[in-house]
Amino acid sequence: MPLASPSDSSSHRPVRQARVTKICCLGAGYVGGPTCAVIAYKCPHITVTIVDLNQARIDAWNSDDLPIYEPGLDEVVKAVRGKNLFFSTDVDTAIKEADLIFVSVNTPTKKSGVGKGFAADLGYVESATRHIAKVAVSDKIVVEKSTVPCRTAQSMRKILDSNGKPGARFDILSNPEFLAEGTAIRDLFAPDRVLIGSLDTANGRSAAASLADVYGNWVPRKQVITMNLWSSELSKLAANALLAQRISSINALSAICEATGADVDEVSYAVGLDSRIGPKFLKASVGFGGSCFQKDILNLVYLSESLHLPDVAEYWRQVVEMNESQKRRFTQHIISSLFNTLTGKRLAVLGFAFKKDTGDTRESAAITLIKYFRQEQAKIAIYDPKVEESQIWYDLAEPGVVDDVTALKKQVTITSSAYEAAEGADAVVICTEWDEFRDTKLDYEKIYATMNKPAFIFDGRLILNQKKLEKIGFKVECIGRSRAVQ
Repeated sequence: MPLASPSDSSSHRPVRQARVTKICCLGAGYVGGPTCAVIAYKCPHITVTIVDLNQARIDAWNSDDLPIYEPGLDEVVKAVRGKNLFFSTDVDTAIKEADLIFVSVNTPTKKSGVGKGFAADLGYVESATRHIAKVAVSDKIVVEKSTVPCRTAQSMRKILDSNGKPGARFDILSNPEFLAEGTAIRDLFAPDRVLIGSLDTANGRSAAASLADVYGNWVPRKQVITMNLWSSELSKLAANALLAQRISSINALSAICEATGADVDEVSYAVGLDSRIGPKFLKASVGFGGSCFQKDILNLVYLSESLHLPDVAEYWRQVVEMNESQKRRFTQHIISSLFNTLTGKRLAVLGFAFKKDTGDTRESAAITLIKYFRQEQAKIAIYDPKVEESQIWYDLAEPGVVDDVTALKKQVTITSSAYEAAEGADAVVICTEWDEFRDTKLDYEKIYATMNKPAFIFDGRLILNQKKLEKIGFKVECIGRSRAVQ
């Protein structure tokens, strides 16, 4: 299929590369906030306005207590906020004044209808696109920043072309983000690559060059890669799928390690020395989480099925199934170690975020494990250094279940320290690899003294010195290590 139709309306007007001096970002979430804050920081000549309909979120961005925890973000925001970085709910003005608009809204997995549980819900993307068409009175470069399925840009283009005001031209670009939560600011300061997808037309290439000039203020030009729209959109899904696949692969091997007496850390180290493979994303764990991996793989599954590629769909589906299997297997280890029952036993869950250095809990392994523990009638004490208490209650409550919060609080308590969580516990379960949970930081002898005996530790992130803790007296269970040789 050609990248652009001969009737492309943008070809009827003279091509002139736009110089970007004002940027608007629709969506003040995990992607839009940090990305545009760094753009403002690195481009003092560009005015950046981040808008959102959520007044409380915008108020938080304008306060000393930002709505997102990300190392380095606070310093970046405070350095440029009020100078060339602004947060507002005045969406219309920001759209009208901008040369370039990032669409960085939520794209959750559909909960009902066709594609339920797999396809991305593009309702927010469509709504944002229609609003741009309604409000804009001059030419705009519209940049698809949200993680979206292939061909979403084509849908956005149709909406803009059909609803835009006379005299206003819209050029669509795809500019996927590759941020890792916990290192997002570092990733933005020194990205591996910046992808810009555009139509293969004079206007499309000109728009791509305009966005490339923005990134060129700090990113080496050889790392700013231009390509067609569909390749750019698929590259984001492909990257996350391949990274998640590595995690599921090493977790599958961890099960073999437990059955044979091999050590998964030693296996992953040996494998990672192969220059063709490398060491990254080969750390066994209780499972991956976050807003992207599972969502993007399921999106890829749905795309494959839509293209009548069932074998491809099943291949990627197994990556997600292996991740869920790892959580079930870890839970079963805990139950069997604690004499085949958790009824009435206190479990100290250390960590609720899906990984360290972020307050994000989306698809966190801790949520799944705690729901399993509740089904087994355990008492659960949770501690996480960055996740807000209200977020924990929200994530654990069953939607639509009457009085669920009351029942939840009879089983679950949220504590202010790891020591408080472990007091009187039968087991400590490490769900997030926060540095403060390491045996070089926590006083595990103090923890051992306050626990019921035998005192168990289940290390779901392989961050503890097993032999050191066993000398204290703990019974230690680790992912990817055989219980028979501990």
